[in-house]
Amino acid sequence: MAEQKQIKIQNKMGKPENILKKEQDIFDQCKALEEELPTFMNGFFAYLRGSVLPMTRLAYLTDIKFFCSYLMDSGMFQVKAVRGLSAQDFEAIRARDINIFLDFARRYEKERQDSIYIYENTNRSLARKKSSLSVLFKYLFRDEILSKNITDGLDPIRVPKPGEREIKALTDEEVQLMLGTVSDGRGMTKKQLEFWKKTKKRDKAILVLFITYGLRLSELQQLNVDSFNFDRGEFKIYRKRGKESIMPINQSCQLVIQDYLTQERASDEKLDEENRGALFLSLQGRRMTERQIRELVKKYTAYALKTSQKSGYSPHKLRATAATSLIGRGEDIYDVQVLLDHENVTTTQLYAKHKENVKRDLVNNMEWELERTGKR
Repeated sequence: MAEQKQIKIQNKMGKPENILKKEQDIFDQCKALEEELPTFMNGFFAYLRGSVLPMTRLAYLTDIKFFCSYLMDSGMFQVKAVRGLSAQDFEAIRARDINIFLDFARRYEKERQDSIYIYENTNRSLARKKSSLSVLFKYLFRDEILSKNITDGLDPIRVPKPGEREIKALTDEEVQLMLGTVSDGRGMTKKQLEFWKKTKKRDKAILVLFITYGLRLSELQQLNVDSFNFDRGEFKIYRKRGKESIMPINQSCQLVIQDYLTQERASDEKLDEENRGALFLSLQGRRMTERQIRELVKKYTAYALKTSQKSGYSPHKLRATAATSLIGRGEDIYDVQVLLDHENVTTTQLYAKHKENVKRDLVNNMEWELERTGKR
């Protein structure tokens, strides 16, 4: 059996290898999905490559594959594989078929071996599936593959408006409790303390970066040792849409990062070439995965919230914590927007609701001594 060839990426953009490998992984997943989907959609695939972000492209292709599989399973078309669906088959699809599919996707079952799995989608997830199919059918109509555009007949799906959904974030007191736990191990079992002693400086650095900068999980997971320039007091991250961003380092962040690098992180000589540049390492000496970081955050936020680890917060809620904390301190909402890399300020405004209690505190601190009047 021939050996699998190693992929070499020509790096002319100056991006770190781990960033390029992740982008390549998304590209490979998209390519695999395209090879399973009907060939008459090839023009649409090219359109997605040039029009949307890689993760959005992956989400669209996944939704379309799910829809095509549903068409086969429902018996609407007699084909053996999704790739066998034709443009003539899609010509027969009506808006009501998509509406029925979206209703099906709210809650459906799949049998695997000896178990039955039940899947549920929120209105937000259903809205994305509707969007994926709308973009596909509009393109096929525009490209004259289909004779009509049926998307005008799709039922509306209500999703929460800005400010409508509850924002979950730690309070400043809960942040201090979380940092206290990671600093001294308070509240941990004997077994938990054994692991904590080996990773406490790494864990603290991760948490401080999250609550200071409101980083996305992917942005933190991709950090390398050479992302940091302590002489210049800055570090580089790679954000959505492939853009680089230079972040200033404050004293507390510099302290926890350098403490981790000098006293806890394994030396490069002990690491393989692939993981040598990674900033945050597992106990096995590999770059931490997003899942490992997510579980770490859930563990420490659970201590702060005094709840079970299952009910702990995700990294995205630490991003919300950074936003609400900054806004609560009176920072300009547009400055917070820039720090968090929100494309639209209305997203940042979601976190301003936590400042509403400030109004009550302000007026309570402005009580006046009034002359009491009454009946004589």
